[in-house]
Amino acid sequence: MNLCNAPELKALLARHGFRFSKSKGQNFLIASWVPEDIAAASGADRTCGVLEIGPGVGPLTCQLAQRAGKVAAVELDRDLFPILAETLADWDNVQVIEGDILKTDIPALVSQHFADLTPIACANLPYNITSPALAALIEAGCFASITVTIQREAALRICARPGTADYGAFSVYCQYHTTPELLFEVPPDCFMPAPKVTSAVVRLVPRPRPAEVDDPAHFFKVVKAAFGQRRKTLANALSAVFGDKAAIAAALEACGFPAAIRGERLSIAEFAALSKALRE
Repeated sequence: MNLCNAPELKALLARHGFRFSKSKGQNFLIASWVPEDIAAASGADRTCGVLEIGPGVGPLTCQLAQRAGKVAAVELDRDLFPILAETLADWDNVQVIEGDILKTDIPALVSQHFADLTPIACANLPYNITSPALAALIEAGCFASITVTIQREAALRICARPGTADYGAFSVYCQYHTTPELLFEVPPDCFMPAPKVTSAVVRLVPRPRPAEVDDPAHFFKVVKAAFGQRRKTLANALSAVFGDKAAIAAALEACGFPAAIRGERLSIAEFAALSKALRE
């Protein structure tokens, strides 16, 4: 069965009485090159255990199973279980797990299913859980890489550089924890039903904590405050959280920043310097 063939997919879904759920962000792939390229980009091989989120009817799952030692696919929608039992019947290295990834103990799942395998994550993420799902995968701290399909705008934010319109607190968060790379875009007509936006595939490779950040909690408090009111200067945005305008002005001056600078101009290293100056 070609899981990316629209007529065959419609017949499969009709046979099981399946209906798409907007609340679950369900858009199934109907272009075979997409799951092939995503699986290839993930770098999965027989030494890897792959965590997949939201397998749908399984086109990416099958591509990953061809490459990886094992695939553990977490699916929230129980209506898809009988379909997956049919489409994944030929793969004995795949296990479908019922659950909500946002409520899953990811390190425990990885430990249980991927003994002696290098854990990686690969998924077509539902748009409505992109940020929390990525944060959960990053903070699990157990993946060699994370390769996901997300909305193009979200991908641009994750990879944005300082001084650009897309750069924000989530950019800093992702780039603090990982080295992100936008790999390729996926047009709407590659999905059924077709979303109203273009998607993109990004790969995030975890990296050590930036050496210049000596207090992560305070660092992210500063970052969050800096982007909390984007239209304001950095000094005014910080004063809404930290209050002491004189101390903020002194910290900006100590870092060599202009008084009217905005938070979107600062790199991770510059945010780290500012965080340290504010604490001192």
